[in-house]
Amino acid sequence: MLNFETFAVGPLACNCVLVWDAEGGTGVVVDPGDEAGTIRRRVEALGFRVEALLHTHAHFDHVGATRELQDLWACPAYLHPADAFLVENLPMQTGMFGMKPVATPEMLPLADGDAHHGLMALHTPGHSPGGCCFLGKWAKGTFLLSGDTLFQGGVGRTDLFGGRFDQLEASIRGRLYTLEGATRVLPGHGSMTSIAEEAEGNPFVRR
Repeated sequence: MLNFETFAVGPLACNCVLVWDAEGGTGVVVDPGDEAGTIRRRVEALGFRVEALLHTHAHFDHVGATRELQDLWACPAYLHPADAFLVENLPMQTGMFGMKPVATPEMLPLADGDAHHGLMALHTPGHSPGGCCFLGKWAKGTFLLSGDTLFQGGVGRTDLFGGRFDQLEASIRGRLYTLEGATRVLPGHGSMTSIAEEAEGNPFVRR
């Protein structure tokens, strides 16, 4: 059974998520957006070996610590290839927001339906062309790492870097709102919610 812990990193408060199997002693880091030292210390405190770094998308605030951590742990990093252009243009991204440069990571392709350490990737374009969510199971049921696709009471912006609202709306309605209502949702920013709460009350996209 999987365990998870989430905490905000970086100036844009990206939710970095640690997912691990305590019995097996291995796990993954999802969206290591910044503060590599903080992420490393939490992993060491929890006592698991990182097997991979997974990414919901490649905006700079979600990949900022990737290169440092993949070098530290000698582990692969995965991203949907439709977001490869965002990795290639990290200097442009950080420059637009007046942020410090981000080291360019090496990414392996992530495809819809791929499974990594108990997490299944769901391709959910809209916020970015390669946006993905990750679905897993823990002691209390099913959880979804929704990245910047779906927030508590909100959705990801679609006015930057290849975003499209029609795609986002289709991804949320067709892929996320079809999940069990009790599924806990851990977004890329902000507080946890559930599929049922958002399907019924999200003011941007309802069921």
